[in-house]
Amino acid sequence: MALVYFERQSKTVSANAGNNLRLLAKKNGVQIYHGIDKLLNCRGNGLCGTCMVEVFPAKPEFVSPPTAMEEKKLKNYNNPNLRLACQVKVHGPMRVKTYPVELYASSTTSAPPVTL
Repeated sequence: MALVYFERQSKTVSANAGNNLRLLAKKNGVQIYHGIDKLLNCRGNGLCGTCMVEVFPAKPEFVSPPTAMEEKKLKNYNNPNLRLACQVKVHGPMRVKTYPVELYASSTTSAPPVTL
């Protein structure tokens, strides 16, 4: 039995070895999707990247290695802790941060000035 602490929600949940992080969050009422992504996501198939989280395992072996799909989706980010929750298998205690800053840093746009 492993404890997973969702930092932004201040919530700790128990997980069995091999539990999927996305399903664990969903089962315990932890929202990992933001905005419209709550409806428009790939339902855990690793295709969309909207379930991106930061994972901090107590030991490296407490989390499954990144899948090929994750490596493809996350190749443009420099943060080694970024993972797709739908691809992560829990094997020990960890801390998880939902809504990583990297998701929103690249999507900030400003509207052009209004001229009359």
